[in-house]
Amino acid sequence: MNGPLKQIVIAGGGSAGWMAAAALAQGLRGTGIAIRLIESEEIGTVGVGEATIPPIQGFNRILGIDEVDFVKATQGTFKLGIEFVDWWRKGERYFHPFGRYGDDFGMVPFHQQWLAARAGGDMTPLAAYSLSDVAAARGRFAPANASAGSVFATFGYAYHFDAGLYAAYLRRFAEARGVVRDEGKIGQVSIDPKTGFVSHLVLQDGRHIEGDLFLDCTGFRGLLIGEALGTRYLDWRRWLPCDRAIAVPTERVAPPTPYTRSTARDSGWQWRIPLQHRTGNGHIYSSDFMDDDAAEAVLLANLDARPVGDPRRLRFTTGRREQAWARNVVSIGLSSGFLEPLESTSLHLIQSAITNLLAWFPDRGFDPAIRDEYNRRMAREFDAVRDFLVLHYTATERDDTPFWRHCRAIEVPETLAEKTAVFARTGRLLEREGDIFHDASWLAVLTGQGVMPHGRDLLSDGVPAKERSAVLAAMRKVIGQAADAMPSHADTLARHFRAL
Repeated sequence: MNGPLKQIVIAGGGSAGWMAAAALAQGLRGTGIAIRLIESEEIGTVGVGEATIPPIQGFNRILGIDEVDFVKATQGTFKLGIEFVDWWRKGERYFHPFGRYGDDFGMVPFHQQWLAARAGGDMTPLAAYSLSDVAAARGRFAPANASAGSVFATFGYAYHFDAGLYAAYLRRFAEARGVVRDEGKIGQVSIDPKTGFVSHLVLQDGRHIEGDLFLDCTGFRGLLIGEALGTRYLDWRRWLPCDRAIAVPTERVAPPTPYTRSTARDSGWQWRIPLQHRTGNGHIYSSDFMDDDAAEAVLLANLDARPVGDPRRLRFTTGRREQAWARNVVSIGLSSGFLEPLESTSLHLIQSAITNLLAWFPDRGFDPAIRDEYNRRMAREFDAVRDFLVLHYTATERDDTPFWRHCRAIEVPETLAEKTAVFARTGRLLEREGDIFHDASWLAVLTGQGVMPHGRDLLSDGVPAKERSAVLAAMRKVIGQAADAMPSHADTLARHFRAL
């Protein structure tokens, strides 16, 4: 039966549930569609990562969220990128900055001019041409209103925040806009025998919650999309071998850095995420190469402050649902798939699922073409992030442990192999539909992991070497001056964003 939806039911809370509730409440204003969210206070949330990428600014703007209020409420800090330590080689580090490198000139992308300068003997690192990189290295940050032609137009940032506080913040936002929350555990998912669609959820106390569209935000369990509808999960461990995580918060003992740190360990990697009130830490590792007790010992031995909670152990399987949307159920968050937080994409994939749903919103007829297009877009985004993460593991010279020797031998997806090969030959970057990370991000990780191109775009030779050198020097000067003019990250937080 066609016609508008009457009720949307969100199964599960946490970041996924409340992001969905807040965005739908805002996007469906005036439609008369009711939104109900079911969650139980007895069920905890995963919250492995508390770091984000720049598109979250757009998500908050769509909701009309004030940045100052949001950062204060979530104990947030700012993030200019990610520092990678010991990934290419032990003792080496590089930075994946947000924003672009330099300005294009001479009919070719900026990095082609940088490659031409290197060919002429100028070994200035790429990092010198990123305002986000230079500011992060100097511990500086200020939100910049970029105007066209300004160096700040090259500047990008995201946030670190407490995921639990973020969910609570969005809950207040959503409930103020009419979302109804039902406290309780789901005991049964009822399927209409005629249509095969979910008709209602039965809570353990006997209540029936009916709906037209159901969003599965039940985490790894995938109660609706997996257990009830049997939608297949694609296992990607052959490309991304880590399957365990241990997380622990520590005291904040130093001013928070405006970046996330990822340090490669013997059988995985360790994250460090600075917030205003504490620092988030965790160890992602492969159980094929390290047991849980050893992994916890590695984490605890490499903290820079005293733990303020007990370590939490998590198990996961990297991959995604073959269909993120099946029948009248859309999976969002961990129920739709999991990609380790190496590049802070977990919340972004939630955001993308919600915005794609609003763009391809169904009526009660649930046109299969709408569902199929949604599934194609979400599959493409998951696959694109997968390729970017696999690059970190496979483009390495490390062979000092069994884990890293295994990573070097991984047969990468064809899409990644093609992208890496084209860059290695020509310095050109292939960008495809659905790529969350664009040229500057790929450039940072490829070069940071030692993939330097053998060739370049010879159109860069249209700029005389002396002129190129002068332009590049001017860029470095402007970037350095802009970074020095910023206050420290700590001062910016203290003056404008101190948590309540």
